[in-house]
Amino acid sequence: MAFDIEMIKAVYDQMGSRIDAARKVVNKPLTLTEKILYSHLYDGDATEAYGRGKSYVNFSPDRVAMQDATAQMALLQFMQAGKKKVAVPSTVHCDHLIQAEIGAVADLEKAKENNKEVYDFLQSVSNKYGIGFWGPGAGIIHQVVLENYAFPG
Repeated sequence: MAFDIEMIKAVYDQMGSRIDAARKVVNKPLTLTEKILYSHLYDGDATEAYGRGKSYVNFSPDRVAMQDATAQMALLQFMQAGKKKVAVPSTVHCDHLIQAEIGAVADLEKAKENNKEVYDFLQSVSNKYGIGFWGPGAGIIHQVVLENYAFPG
């Protein structure tokens, strides 16, 4: 589902208290990036200040968006995990294997022909595990995610 209002409400419901907890621990104003990261800590409210390049931190993402060139390995590993479906909304976007050489129409057709096996695999796995699938020609991953799934914060 592209628009999951319950997930969005849950994110916003906890965001304020998590940012407040992070401010107390970090003891300084937070950047937007820090607010987003501290509000997505896997263990809940911040209990320590994390250092860039020093700390190991576990996050809980709201969404996973994968592009076709790297989704292959990610999905193979996911299949080995033995899960029946993904834990968070996830999508595969087939845009990175399209090479710009001649023109949009010809390049897309060439990519569909050259990468048919990859696209078929990604679509099949996506269907099996509840992952959204955006086939070749459906758009650039960054814009598709922005227009269909992103929300402020």
